[in-house]
Amino acid sequence: MAYTDQRIQDFLEFLASSEPTPGGGSASALGGALAAALVSMVCNLTLGKKGYEAVQGEMEAIRARSEALRGELTRLLEADTQAYQRVMAAYRLPRRTAEEREARDAALQGALVEATEVPLAIAEKCAEVMSLALPAAQRGNRWAASDAGVAVLLAEAALHGALLNVRTNLASLRDEALAQSIRERMTALVEGVEGLKERVLGAIAQAPR
Repeated sequence: MAYTDQRIQDFLEFLASSEPTPGGGSASALGGALAAALVSMVCNLTLGKKGYEAVQGEMEAIRARSEALRGELTRLLEADTQAYQRVMAAYRLPRRTAEEREARDAALQGALVEATEVPLAIAEKCAEVMSLALPAAQRGNRWAASDAGVAVLLAEAALHGALLNVRTNLASLRDEALAQSIRERMTALVEGVEGLKERVLGAIAQAPR
């Protein structure tokens, strides 16, 4: 059964166990999915409400994307555990002969690439959730503005949590060109969300009551 099919309490028990999966990458994906759900909540509390007629189209568009991101991050939660399991499986391959060592090395590098790309994708989705939290806080239902704030805080933490996993696996990649490309994507990602949290929290502070 998929982790995303478990009850919350069961998933937390898996997370707290001595098993290596699910781990920080999956927790980051879950945090991002929770953040996306909160953005959707703000939109749903704005749609059809008196006084917000001018932003109905915008809120519908934000909700459509936040719901898509919620689904994507949920899938990435599972993908992260699977990627790590493939890395562990590659480490367990035999290496008695030169042929076995070569096959093991190729399998391990392939698995490490996937285990690097998946948390990077999680981080990228979380960055997009952060960007959606801003208009939700600025123009969504003012009584739900704090929920947009929680969304941006969760998404930011999840983004940086996922990038920790990227850095860990990046150190073992032998393809330096690929590693450099990933480093550049990470840098662009962090720079792209710079100041977003502060802008969302600022919008909340200014929301009329």
